[in-house]
Amino acid sequence: FICGSDEHGAAITLRAKKENTTPQAIVEEYHNINKKAFQDLGIDFDIYHRTSAEIHHETAQQFFTTLSEKGAFVTKESQQYYDVEHNQFLADRYIKGNCPKCGHSDAYGDQCEKCGSALSPMDLIDPVSTISGKIPVLKKTEHWYLPMQNHEKWLKHWLKEGKLDGVQQHDPGNWRNQVIGQCMSWIDGGLQPRAMTRDLDWGVSVPLENADGKVLYVWLDAPIGYISATKQWALNNGKDWEPYWKDSETELVHFLAKDNIVFHCIIFPIILKEHGEYILPVNVPANEFLNLEGDKFSTSRNWAVWLHEYLQNFPDKQDALRYVLCSIAPESKDSEFTWNDFQARNNNELADIFGNFINRVMVLSHKYFGGIVPARGALDKIDEDTLNQLKKTKENIERKLQEFKFRDALAEAMNLARMGNKYFAETEPWKLIKTNEDRVATVMNVGIQIAANLAIAFDPFLPFTTKRIREMMRLPLSQWDSLGSRDLALDGHQLGASEVLFSKFDDTQIKEQIEKLNQSKDITSKFPPMKDEIQFDDFMKMDVRVGEIIGAEKHPNADKLLVLNVDTGIDKRTIISGIAEHFTPADIIGK
Repeated sequence: FICGSDEHGAAITLRAKKENTTPQAIVEEYHNINKKAFQDLGIDFDIYHRTSAEIHHETAQQFFTTLSEKGAFVTKESQQYYDVEHNQFLADRYIKGNCPKCGHSDAYGDQCEKCGSALSPMDLIDPVSTISGKIPVLKKTEHWYLPMQNHEKWLKHWLKEGKLDGVQQHDPGNWRNQVIGQCMSWIDGGLQPRAMTRDLDWGVSVPLENADGKVLYVWLDAPIGYISATKQWALNNGKDWEPYWKDSETELVHFLAKDNIVFHCIIFPIILKEHGEYILPVNVPANEFLNLEGDKFSTSRNWAVWLHEYLQNFPDKQDALRYVLCSIAPESKDSEFTWNDFQARNNNELADIFGNFINRVMVLSHKYFGGIVPARGALDKIDEDTLNQLKKTKENIERKLQEFKFRDALAEAMNLARMGNKYFAETEPWKLIKTNEDRVATVMNVGIQIAANLAIAFDPFLPFTTKRIREMMRLPLSQWDSLGSRDLALDGHQLGASEVLFSKFDDTQIKEQIEKLNQSKDITSKFPPMKDEIQFDDFMKMDVRVGEIIGAEKHPNADKLLVLNVDTGIDKRTIISGIAEHFTPADIIGK
């Protein structure tokens, strides 16, 4: 189970420039924050690695060299946007403009975060540099391209039929519809060559001659990080890493969100197959988008719930967040996190259903039998049906987990707690104790077995809670195969003291989180203004000019761009404008 910090994206260098520090300082800070936050939330990776590690640079460079030697790339000279003020080429995330698909004004050069469309910088309308805010110019540069159009045939067969080189490699019927659909949309629209290198000073250096100042494209570099992480894990544990990536019996599964589908289902499979020694994924159960309070998550706008801040604000409440995130996971369509829904699910489900049942079991066991597990007597039909349901619950959860339907699997675990409450409501041991203590002993034994099974059923979802249940009940950590047993707590076993599993969130706590989130709407920048705000009289002193277009022609390398010669009255300038779809050169001369 592998994850890690992708530390070579353009966003890293952008943040470093804004904070007047180095990319290395940025990745050190955030890698440690992320790694600790995952650990504190109870996510137990076999290794949480990073792409700035030396073993990753070596692995990625070896991979690129092998692909280059096998002729997987073509070198091509092209025009790329260049920031004259900062004297550097602009990688995908260094440029913004209007999305040609949806019109969103803050689309990046690789993707529109509003509609999810994959883009290239040349697609953007009215592009500007995110470094200087100025209109960039076009400048020639050479890069290594992956000719993805040469791989359409086998990709289509692999995705739709599950076959690779005539061998059944996976069952496409097990893949989520949106994953196959998005990939086929790309392929049917015609795959295009994609540059696998960038002009940057941060990243994995291209290991070839005449490649100074060039690094690997992050979506070539980052997925190889899974391989380098496996290598590091193997070194740490005295294992051989190769069977995990080169044995046909190994199953590779990627868990991700829909904006990364094409990178893991098209680009990464292409480079794995081109290399020739590696397996391809058998499934990519990608989620749709999770939104936040009616808007898309945006770390740049601070429209987010930061995990490390949540854990500081709500210590020992990890499982409340784990439960809510899993129960609303956008497995088949976009979903939304709201603080009010978070409160309702914690209070009404975790506390009132799950926590209530465990509390009933513990309190009544101590009240009636001194906390000792009583022996079961003869079973009534309701007892037998309830105990039989334990095994069915195990089967249901396993089936849902194997299908990557984690929401449904969690719901099955919660249904077990609901069944426990229903069982108590129908048997009413608090009434029976007055007339039939033997019958109450049987009822409480069944209730205790349900509670012990809940400590296993919820373990993948709520590990902190299940640990507390085991401690309360003084039970050892049981293996998953024990789920469904009707004898997890043996007769005569002494239970520990009861405690409240889930406290409820009050309205004040939730209101504070909503207000904190809304404050980010009023914050445009954490940096002080460069100059004081001016008055209108100051504005009137400015020399504002309207330029005249004295020449216009189509851009030789981009259908959507026009090259304009503009007379400002002071000088004549060349400007690139993304208006070719709306105006011909003749239409705008003289404007």
